[in-house]
This record gives sequence, structure tokens and C-alpha cells, in this order.
Amino acid sequence: MIFFWLKESIKLIGRAKSSFFLSLISMSISVFLITSSLISIQLSNTLQRNIKQSVSINVFLKDTLTNNQISRLRSKIRQKYFVNTIRYIDKNQAAKDFIKETGEDFRRVLDYNPLPASFLITLKEHYVEKDSLNRIVAAIGAYDGVDDVVFQQGFVYKILSFIKRIQTYIFIFTGILFFISIYIVFSTVKLVTKSKYEEMETMKLVGAKLSTIKMPVILNCILIGLLAGIISLAVFYFLNYYIRGISEIHRWLNFNKLYFIVVVLAIGPVIGSLVSVFSLRKISLKI
Repeated sequence: MIFFWLKESIKLIGRAKSSFFLSLISMSISVFLITSSLISIQLSNTLQRNIKQSVSINVFLKDTLTNNQISRLRSKIRQKYFVNTIRYIDKNQAAKDFIKETGEDFRRVLDYNPLPASFLITLKEHYVEKDSLNRIVAAIGAYDGVDDVVFQQGFVYKILSFIKRIQTYIFIFTGILFFISIYIVFSTVKLVTKSKYEEMETMKLVGAKLSTIKMPVILNCILIGLLAGIISLAVFYFLNYYIRGISEIHRWLNFNKLYFIVVVLAIGPVIGSLVSVFSLRKISLKI
């Protein structure tokens, strides 16, 4: 029976070539739009992760601390659950960094180094949130030997707020694309089903089972979905090849290639099967 359904679904392509190409084009557009929305979500997540990983906290130390005290303090902070990396910057390195960044050598005026030693801390991305940052700064600032805790508060909060707004827009855009894609496929399948209405009625008159009537159409949509996935993969391959030559954005796409291929190839058949089943739901053996 399965081979019969497959054979009939392939025959549908030959009997209605215009409907097949219309369905293939609409399905390819749908798969492309849905995949593009998934890529947009991936890009926004990668952007958020990169920005959060670049946020650093400067912990300035008191000049009275000995090397042993600094080492113990570093170990205490390093063991905290929110710490990703911690780097010690001594007074000499702080002076070199200051001169490099500002171009001004204070040693020409002062006979001592006024810059304190410090820890440069980066946080795990899950803790780079406004409430978490406030608690982390307060916790580190309470340690003995810590003079001050500083980070670019205003800038970081603005960036986090911007990222959240961007992600909200992307999810809304993704939802709109998804419903547009489903509607395109549904409309096309509905049109194709209507074009085969007389054929289905004839099959009912000769005593065909409901599965014999519906399954070839459903399998035909699944096959079209698979072909649409292959076409979308080819389009993305050429786009990726083109983007590599003009932009570094492809480095932000951390998709596993095999996973990406499987997902793209699965989207079309899943949409095709669901939409075709929904489109054929009113067809019954009643004459």
C-alpha cells in the first residue's frame, strides 16, 4: 500500500505540472523564510553572548595589601560562581596601560605611581544582567583589601537594554514570517486540492478508501517539502559563499553543519504534511 501511495504521489507531479511548480515555489519561499528567521535568532544570541563576555569589572586594591593577601583575595574571588576569568594587574602594568591608552606619562611630573593594583574580572554571561551586576559589585566590594569596584555601568546597562529590544523585535519578526510561510503553503495546497476535486470525487464513486484518496496528496506535499529544503540549502550555500567574501558575519553562525542541513531538510516535509492534512480534513467518503 505504501508503494502504491508513493507511486500515486509521484504521478500527481506529472498530471499537474503547473500545480507542482507552484507548490514547489511557495514551499521553497516558506522554508527559506523560516530558516532565515532561525538564523536571525542565532545571530542575536551570538551577539548577546559576545557582548556579555566582553563586559569586565575592575576591582581596585588597597596599596597596603601584601602579595600573600593579594593571592588569597584572588583565590576567594576566583571561586565565586559568577566569575569567568580574573587577571591581576600590578601597579607597574597599570602605569604602562595608562600611558599607552592616554599617551600621557605622569612619571614626568610625579615621582611615584598613584595607580592602584587591580583585578580585571569577566563574568559568566548568565550573570551579566542589571540586578546580578549590582549584587556582584556589592559582594566584591565588601571584601577586605578592596578599595573600589568599577565598571562601565551606564554603557553596559544601555547595551543590555538594546539587546533585549532587538531580540524582542526578532522574535516578533520570526513569528510573522512563520505565519506568512504557513499561509503561503496552505493557500497553495488548498488551490491544488481544489484542482483535484473532480478526481477525488471519481475515486470515491469507484469505492476508494479515504487513505487512498488522501495519502498520495499528503506524500506529494512531503516530497515537495523535501525538494524545497534542498533548494533552500542551495540558496543558503551560495549566500554563505558570497557573504564570506564581503563580511565576517558568517563567523557568528555557530550552527553545526549537519544539524543545520537536517533541520532545513525537515522543515519542508513537516510543513507539507501538517498543511496537507489540515487542507484535506473536510474530505470524506460521503457523496
